[in-house]
Amino acid sequence: MSSDLELPYDPSTQANWQDVASEHVDFDWTIDFVKKTISGSATHLLRVKKDDVKEVIFDAVALEVTKVIIEDRPGNFELGPNHAVMGSPLRILLPPSRKVGDQIRVQIFYSTTKDCTAVQWLGKEQTQGQTFPFMFSQCQPIYARSMAPLQDSSSVKITYNAKVACVLPVLLSAIRVSPPSDGPAHGGKEIGKDVVTYEYKQPVPIPPYLIAIAVGNFRYRALPGVEGKEWSTGIWAEPELIDAAYWEFSEDTSKFLATAETILPPYRFGVYDLLVLPPSFPYGGMENACLTFLTPTLLTGDRTLVDVVVHELTHSWFGNGVTQANSTHFWLNEGWTTYIERLLLQLLHTPADRGFSFLIGYKSLQDALKQYEANPKYQRLVIDFETGEDPDDAYSTIPYEKGANFLLHLERMLGGLDVFLPYIYDYVNTFIGKSITTEQWKKHLYAYFEKHGGEEKINALNRVKWDEWLYGEGLKLPVEMVYDTALAREAFSLAEKWDASRSEADVSKLDFKESDVASFNANQKIVFLEKLQAYAALPPSHIKHLGEVYSFINTPNAELRWRFYEVALLDPSSPAAKEFAPAAAKWVTGTDGTGILRGRMKFCRPTFRAIAKVDRQLALETFAATKHSFHPIARRLIEKDLGLA
Repeated sequence: MSSDLELPYDPSTQANWQDVASEHVDFDWTIDFVKKTISGSATHLLRVKKDDVKEVIFDAVALEVTKVIIEDRPGNFELGPNHAVMGSPLRILLPPSRKVGDQIRVQIFYSTTKDCTAVQWLGKEQTQGQTFPFMFSQCQPIYARSMAPLQDSSSVKITYNAKVACVLPVLLSAIRVSPPSDGPAHGGKEIGKDVVTYEYKQPVPIPPYLIAIAVGNFRYRALPGVEGKEWSTGIWAEPELIDAAYWEFSEDTSKFLATAETILPPYRFGVYDLLVLPPSFPYGGMENACLTFLTPTLLTGDRTLVDVVVHELTHSWFGNGVTQANSTHFWLNEGWTTYIERLLLQLLHTPADRGFSFLIGYKSLQDALKQYEANPKYQRLVIDFETGEDPDDAYSTIPYEKGANFLLHLERMLGGLDVFLPYIYDYVNTFIGKSITTEQWKKHLYAYFEKHGGEEKINALNRVKWDEWLYGEGLKLPVEMVYDTALAREAFSLAEKWDASRSEADVSKLDFKESDVASFNANQKIVFLEKLQAYAALPPSHIKHLGEVYSFINTPNAELRWRFYEVALLDPSSPAAKEFAPAAAKWVTGTDGTGILRGRMKFCRPTFRAIAKVDRQLALETFAATKHSFHPIARRLIEKDLGLA
């Protein structure tokens, strides 16, 4: 088995986790919405890994540390100079002559500050109910250190307990101890007025990026269970959304989890809850342990986007179970999760659904590879980060899509699912609870197939273009991938008809009607809009007609509206782009009368980039007027996209 000592240096941390490592943290927090702070203490139980280690170093970003207690005595500490990405090293002297295996308890009293990157504080007007404020965190990849002093590396797995005092209900990425989830909200006390202390425990070791908190006026509803299963599942949302959220996810969540357990070891976290966040949440979903955070853009009223939940719950094994050693190996989290998500789609629906999902993903992979043409290092699957390089600079769909395609390629090279499924189970079983590197993954893959297939399988593995897949750059995959496109045929043929129609100047003579897409589900409409982008930009009259005849111009489904704007802004110099850029700007910032910000980075980042190509001034002015509505992470990345940072 791999020991921690074999894990490499992590370029994103200043912590000395290879000398002395945190194993458990007790958080004691008070949430203050007036000061916008989390304050209190973090008590680390440390394990010595090298004899006579002199100090422990934690990561800290924008934290105000007031005192330190080591084994009941005041301790000496210093916050080192601030690094723009990694923050400050918090150095604490340890008692002398400690030996390997010894435990040391260190309590750090501190408060977050206004520069906390992980947390967004929302005014009540930014919530559904508009009565109470809201706060939530996003710690992946390296922002947990702005919420608490931690050894913020995914090589350091910790268990945690927490006591959090607040006048509003509190959710954490852990199991609720008290007050009970299914009891009265806020333990029956008055929401917004009475302080209630919430207690949680996370007994499964997790990387620090999975520590998460959300505070707001939530309600809970248990989701239907599955007989004979130990785990429970439920949904949290603001009272105004709980009915819609329950309807959207009630039919599938337990089924998704139970299906995953047919091919993977049992779910280990006991509780699988979903939380629907306000619109500024920067991702589609975040796989926080026990509590997946979700964007409200999934609430479409037709269950067409619930597959995001399949992705997030798959992380329970890949990421939360078998974890990347550091951001260089991010694809082990996301490539595996995307590959398994699509395998589950095949088990839940049909093999054609799996191929269809790869097809949609392939378009986003091509877009991402193009985006990094000037920085080809970020086109790689395994990225060798420099010390202190920002892993978020490389964030794209590449690790998801290139990673999933690589695993699909291996599955095919090795003889299909009958051969590959037992290997997947063994891989998870071998490394669950550990953090690993790409090299350790590859070594296990070879060892497994040497034992379960011998020379024939090893020869197949030796034919794989390893260097091209792992370290290759450029716009193409090392192998031409073929997918089942059965579900895309009608969408492709409709796109072809639109392309052929461009010579007709009078759109009223065109034979397109609403019924063309009546039988399409949302994903087929997505593929249709993406296929249109493969052709030359349509004339302005056609784009307007397209938006009106299929209602893309005002659809509440963000996946469709965003792709319609991509079609409209395809040629930045065209009259159509000039006409639709202001509408796209209003839509993405929620200044279109809906009041709904499109804070999910999948939508807001490419939309701002596309608007900037058409009218840079419009993009800059729109962003300047609304930037504080976006989560700090999204705000920072949009600033980089627009060349402001």
